[in-house]
Amino acid sequence: MLIIKKIYEEYKKDVFVYLVSLTNDTCLSEDLVSETFLSAIKSIHRFKGESSIKTWLFSIARNKWYEYLRKEKLTTSLDDLTYHYIVSELDLEEKLIQKDISNKILYLLEKEPERTRSIVLMRIEGYSYLEIAQKYEISESSARVIDYRAKKKIKETLIKEGVIYG
Repeated sequence: MLIIKKIYEEYKKDVFVYLVSLTNDTCLSEDLVSETFLSAIKSIHRFKGESSIKTWLFSIARNKWYEYLRKEKLTTSLDDLTYHYIVSELDLEEKLIQKDISNKILYLLEKEPERTRSIVLMRIEGYSYLEIAQKYEISESSARVIDYRAKKKIKETLIKEGVIYG
């Protein structure tokens, strides 16, 4: 029981922040954090250490969010996920502007090589760098670099075109 308590204390904030980034709802995120750790407690015996505890918890949290969406029949569009992943630090007030930016990001992402596009989309969907690295048989560092460079290139293009301001 001490191990579970230690894991909870160490990662509850990270899981909460991750869930807020997905849901944009602190109350829902608090509920999902509870469900995430309950599920982790029930399945800790199946954790094989092939990823970090944090990655494992994020995976459970992501699945809890998807379960919630299915149960509530809500959908989060790829546009919304894309926007929050790449330019979430911008606090734009108008939803129309966000939608236009999301569409532009997806358009620019389509111009990237298939592997780069897929890696960024996997990150948008919440996959860890470890999971991406395993899928593409590359190092975690390579996955991070590919993602970072693609985001940087897209942001620079958006700034250059006056879509966002850096």
